[in-house]
Amino acid sequence: MILKPNCPTWSSALTKCEVIFDVSGHQTRLNELDELAASPGFWNDQTAAKATIDEANRHRTILKPFNELLSSLEDVSVFLELAEEEDDEAHRNDTLKEASSGAEKCEERFKALEFQSLLSGKLDTHNAYATLHAGAGGTESCDWADMLFRMYTRYCENNGLALEIVEYQAGDEAGVKSVTFSVSGLHAYGYMSAERGVHRLVRISPFDANKRRHTSFAALDVVAEVDDDTEVDIGEDELRVDTFRSSGAGGQHVNVTDSAVRITHIPTGIVVACQAERSQHKNKAKAMKVLRSRVYEWQQDQKRKDLEKFYGEKGEIAWGSQIRSYVMQPYTMVKDHRTSAETSNVSAVLDGDIHMFIEAYLKKRAKDSVED
Repeated sequence: MILKPNCPTWSSALTKCEVIFDVSGHQTRLNELDELAASPGFWNDQTAAKATIDEANRHRTILKPFNELLSSLEDVSVFLELAEEEDDEAHRNDTLKEASSGAEKCEERFKALEFQSLLSGKLDTHNAYATLHAGAGGTESCDWADMLFRMYTRYCENNGLALEIVEYQAGDEAGVKSVTFSVSGLHAYGYMSAERGVHRLVRISPFDANKRRHTSFAALDVVAEVDDDTEVDIGEDELRVDTFRSSGAGGQHVNVTDSAVRITHIPTGIVVACQAERSQHKNKAKAMKVLRSRVYEWQQDQKRKDLEKFYGEKGEIAWGSQIRSYVMQPYTMVKDHRTSAETSNVSAVLDGDIHMFIEAYLKKRAKDSVED
């Protein structure tokens, strides 16, 4: 990037960033929360105080990169002014190099913020609950679901998101029949919602002695975690609570008591299970949090009379309904059928490098919402 002194385009960059990334609402809310945290008796209710601190930290996390970008833009503007006033050509060129270096860093930060601005949905900043289901096909599909779970685990590790298993059902021979996990961190739901749907794998099966090519399917459901103060209409008489013994891979940590909990919401048929904790009480509390999130999503869809939003994107776990295909033989390619984004580096994708697909989907979603 080559910069020149007195550049009118660059001199307006600060104003443009403030217009593109309107964070005034976050700053206003942060000021309110900080004022609340400084009030007498704030820590009398520690649960409410912690919720306030957590919300304030979320707003700070959003504001921090924006403020850093503005500060860097101001530094570049200063270097340009110094270069304009410099009489010595050598010093002038050195100052312009400093400005160019700073401008390149600003461009990188700008792109990161531009991506963040795509996450403007009502629940995009919330944590998420995700469930992977293996499709028909027995061991093949269970192994594929396990590969996807590893992919999302790596993605979360590489992007500062925390992943925790809520409920796990192992496959009969290998892999996983289904796994429910929570993803927490800034914009966790915004990121993970881009992955909701059926995922298709084509490969030479490691379970086939004749080395034939197999096609496997697995589906990912994602819902946002709702806050405790979000109104979700669930009556005690609408729930059926069952307990069962936790299952696992074996060893000293296997639970020998009926501590796992399964809750069925009778009106909707939504079923949630949790076996992550050794305490039945804690498992029930976690299962209820997942259930509230799923019932909230269902109720919102009912209000919009658009059940396709909840079920249609996932569809049947079979041919023709996939959002993305992962082909390992006879060639290598991963292609997202919603956006046409694709790459030949299947190994990197399965190792968690799925940012390009998430970004492409969010851009398409933003474009579609504008056109609507």
